[in-house]
Amino acid sequence: MFKLLFIFFYTFALYGAPNADINATNQESLKQKEENIVEYLSQLQEIDAQVPSDNVWVKNYSSYLTSLDVKKNLEEVKKQISLLTKGNRYSTNFDELSSLRSKENILANQMTQFRGKESAPFADLLTPPDFGDIPTISNPLDIFTGYSFIKQINNNYDDYMKQKDSLSDVVGLLEKKRAIYANLVLLKDDNATQNSFSDLQRQLERFSVALDTINIAQSVYKKRIEVIEININKKVQEQIVKLMKIGIIIVILFVILFLLKLAIKKYIKDNERFYTANKIITFVNFSLIILILFFNYIENVSYLVTILGFASAGIAIAMKDWFMSILGWLVIVFGGSIHVGDRIRVDMDGMTYLGDVLDISLLRITLLEDVTLTSVLTNRRAGRIIFVPNNYVFTRMIANYTHNSLKTVWDGIDITITFDSNHKKAMHICKEVARKYSKGYTDITRKQLNKLRSNYSLKNTNVEPRIFSFIDPNGVVISSWYLTNAYGTLTLRSTISLEIVEEFNKEDDITIAYPTQRLHVESSQRKMPEDTGINI
Repeated sequence: MFKLLFIFFYTFALYGAPNADINATNQESLKQKEENIVEYLSQLQEIDAQVPSDNVWVKNYSSYLTSLDVKKNLEEVKKQISLLTKGNRYSTNFDELSSLRSKENILANQMTQFRGKESAPFADLLTPPDFGDIPTISNPLDIFTGYSFIKQINNNYDDYMKQKDSLSDVVGLLEKKRAIYANLVLLKDDNATQNSFSDLQRQLERFSVALDTINIAQSVYKKRIEVIEININKKVQEQIVKLMKIGIIIVILFVILFLLKLAIKKYIKDNERFYTANKIITFVNFSLIILILFFNYIENVSYLVTILGFASAGIAIAMKDWFMSILGWLVIVFGGSIHVGDRIRVDMDGMTYLGDVLDISLLRITLLEDVTLTSVLTNRRAGRIIFVPNNYVFTRMIANYTHNSLKTVWDGIDITITFDSNHKKAMHICKEVARKYSKGYTDITRKQLNKLRSNYSLKNTNVEPRIFSFIDPNGVVISSWYLTNAYGTLTLRSTISLEIVEEFNKEDDITIAYPTQRLHVESSQRKMPEDTGINI
């Protein structure tokens, strides 16, 4: 018995201690391995955090993987549908088949959104921006277009380089990640880690190929930009030299213009002739400038409208009043607002001119001033020839008394009667007198207004005389309005006025009011109170 115990303890002493050391070493090795795995996983998380969430390359690759999954699921659904539709299994699996077809439609719609992603995930990002139409520098305005185009393509190149730098950063992070995964696979040999490492290698391969492609494309793109910049700068220099030559010629023409104006100012004393000569010299000078510009850029047919615009602007600046008068003549002639023979009123510089149109020339309207109420009350002049520039139709008030077929106007007479007069009878008398003398014009106006209905919206077409009464501090004002000949208002006004006065004088209960004074004198003196003898 003791022998057996001795042998057991001896064997334990020989072999038991080494096994304990081995187990301890193994535990330390496992612990170190786990610590390394945790450290590698932590490093992977840090690298993932360094990749921006909005990185366009990562998002594009994610869309690529999603498209592959959608494509795979769609193929599996199609296989299941194919199996269910074989033989006579359609009726027994109707619900399942309907569900699969709905799923197929959803996946097909998703595939249309990812079209092109499953084969070339970075095709849009690797393609350099298109230059578009390269501008042709053929006139001074194109200089700005050329420089703007150069700035645009350089900005596009900078954006393309930012995409390249972004891709380069992602590739660097993926290489670090692959190195960590290589160590992690050695420590943690499982399927999940192996699959992640394989996916990472495929992703890195895709990104590396994209980086090589973008490096080549960037080099070619840069050379094309340099060629375009050289060509545009060369054309710009040509246009600048050409513009300087034209500018020198224009300066010389302005010097000649200045000298000619000094000469005519010295030798021509008549103001009218000086004005005409000054306008002619200015017109010739600017016409020469326009011709120089025209013949220098006539080969550019596409910019003919621009050149004509410059020419029009030059003419408008040099002869603004003439140009506006010609434009006003076109408005008058083609608009039909004023015709020769019309009676018009023009308000100019605080004065009112009323007369008949004698002529409408290219630059002005000629009026013969007639004796009218305006002449009597305001101007105290008549018979003058008035010249109205045509451009006044845009800036001044011009009233036509005889527009179109309408040859009559409303005229009014005001007369004041006393407050104690029979104002109703007075209004009746005024109306009868106005109707008597304006009847012919009333009938004419009625016919003329019927003709105007085709061109204008006429609301009030009442042509009968109108009588109004108003309260005035001096009495009751009776205003009589009637239609009369636009060319002879004063004649009928004079006749009607005298007729109304005569009719009022015949009536005992109608008194014409005028400024008067009334004196009141008392007939007896006021009596004084009698003395009652009471003392207070």
